[in-house]
Amino acid sequence: MPDQQKQPLDRFLFRDLHPGVCLGTASDRYEGWIGQIYSKDKYLDKISKRPKAVAGQSLTEGVLPVESVEEYFRHFSILELDFTFYALLLDKDLKPTQNYHVLETYRRYISDRDRVILKVPQVIFAQKLWKGGQFSPNPDYLNPDLFTRRFYEPANKVLGNAIHGFVFEQEYQVKKDRTPPEPYAEGLDRFFAQIPREERYHVEVRTESLLTAPYFRVLEKHGLGQVLSHWTWLPPLRKQFQIGAGKFLNGGKQCVIRLMTPLRMRYEEAYVKAHPFDKLVEGMMSPGMVEETAGIMISAVDQGTQANVIINNRAGGNAPLIAQKVAQKFSEILSSSRVS
Repeated sequence: MPDQQKQPLDRFLFRDLHPGVCLGTASDRYEGWIGQIYSKDKYLDKISKRPKAVAGQSLTEGVLPVESVEEYFRHFSILELDFTFYALLLDKDLKPTQNYHVLETYRRYISDRDRVILKVPQVIFAQKLWKGGQFSPNPDYLNPDLFTRRFYEPANKVLGNAIHGFVFEQEYQVKKDRTPPEPYAEGLDRFFAQIPREERYHVEVRTESLLTAPYFRVLEKHGLGQVLSHWTWLPPLRKQFQIGAGKFLNGGKQCVIRLMTPLRMRYEEAYVKAHPFDKLVEGMMSPGMVEETAGIMISAVDQGTQANVIINNRAGGNAPLIAQKVAQKFSEILSSSRVS
């Protein structure tokens, strides 16, 4: 069958899946997606190679040029740029950093129809940072001025309305270092009261014990979305949704679902298993992940909330193929529920 005659999902075309759904990935530019998302011959002489050491293994990543994002957005309607997690956009002298310039490059290839989710730098939302071979307290944790002046304002200057959401990721806390739920929620309350009021904020908490009533009251007060994250030490997506009483609290009627890693599988193991991200790895995806994701997407649509699903290669080997499965399951459930 000629490629143009294949069904849209077979050709990884997800933009028109449903008006209330945006399907995308965590980062882009993977060499392993050539033949799926990227044309086979278009970037062969433009791929850069970079070494990466993971779990004692030396691996090589093949990275396409930023211009390939034009082709990415022919398939997906949303993209999470997660490199912003690792550095601010302005330095202490308010001069643009390398990340700022990379964002500028992306902006040249993003159309008015394309949507981007940015990861907020960890220096703003992580209680501890990895320094000198150990985790140390972060003196800039929940610093509203740092967020506003050195990330939020320059991000809006570069990308403007292309920014569909900001994800604030709270790192996993080991039991001996966990903040009690009340003080934790109070800290978030103070922080979000001091930064620009927005409907594009979403919070990802990776410690189940912090998912308590005080936390959800802060989300509701400030119109913050609860990121439902399929990640190593979190409970399944359905349980996270139930803990939040099945509500979508974001003021902009948006929700973010992030499929990051299989349950109980650490980042390093998931990365090595998934590399080079060109196929699904047999037995890697957690049972129920696809079905639970599709079910929450249906709940969002039924409640008038847009579902933004972000998929990482590490969730099963290859994000485009996982997106296919999620889209197919969503369509099946939607069709059956409308018939019944």
